[in-house]
Amino acid sequence: MHIDLTGRTALITGASTGLGRAMAARFSASGANVVLMARTAATLEEAMASMQATARGTLFSVPCDITDEAARDAAMSRALDRFGTIDILVNNAGSSRRGPVEEQDRDVMVADLDLKLLAPLGLIRSVTPGMKGQRWGRIINVTAIVGKTPDGGSLPTSVSRGAGITMTKALSKELAPYNILVNALCVGKIKSGQWERRHAALGGDQSYEDFLRPTAETVPLKRMGEAEEFANVACFLGSDAASYVSGTAINVDGGLCATT
Repeated sequence: MHIDLTGRTALITGASTGLGRAMAARFSASGANVVLMARTAATLEEAMASMQATARGTLFSVPCDITDEAARDAAMSRALDRFGTIDILVNNAGSSRRGPVEEQDRDVMVADLDLKLLAPLGLIRSVTPGMKGQRWGRIINVTAIVGKTPDGGSLPTSVSRGAGITMTKALSKELAPYNILVNALCVGKIKSGQWERRHAALGGDQSYEDFLRPTAETVPLKRMGEAEEFANVACFLGSDAASYVSGTAINVDGGLCATT
């Protein structure tokens, strides 16, 4: 299926590395203008340089910590000043806070919810007026399968991811009359910067593929997913090809999660 996003503008958070970077590259190669948002300007510039050769739309970077409300509003103003309207919003910025319940105090839980629920909601509130005005919009909330089937010791991230799925479903019904489609993508075991950092922290001589192999064996497909495979699903949801898909929480996990 050929996806053409020419004339659309997408804003992607956490866009400088991993899944966000892969989605930015895929959307841009499909013709969309892409606003890349992340905390570090240098990493954003490196990401943009890596996709210039395949970009069909305009690339525009906006450094921003999305948990800082004032900075988030200023960043959104820059994006809207540049492109007028955000047609596709991808809330991808996140983390995977884990640990025993004794370590999960109020500050930890609030920080996780701020990053993965409240900050995305702030961005959604910023883009919906424009989407309503043109009666077309796509909102994609990147969450994880632990929001459906939590692991032990995953309290912060499972709670925030589950809340993100619930927010997605509630907004899909509220915004449907304006032809704004809202969906969630639930990440499984997919190669990303997070896995690279875990490997680097171990040190030693074990190769990256050897490090990933035990985790890959837990997936029915017997391999880890690639960031580009995840980006392909996101690009579909951002397009007219997905015009009757809303309120879903799609697992991109090689069949790992037992809950649809």
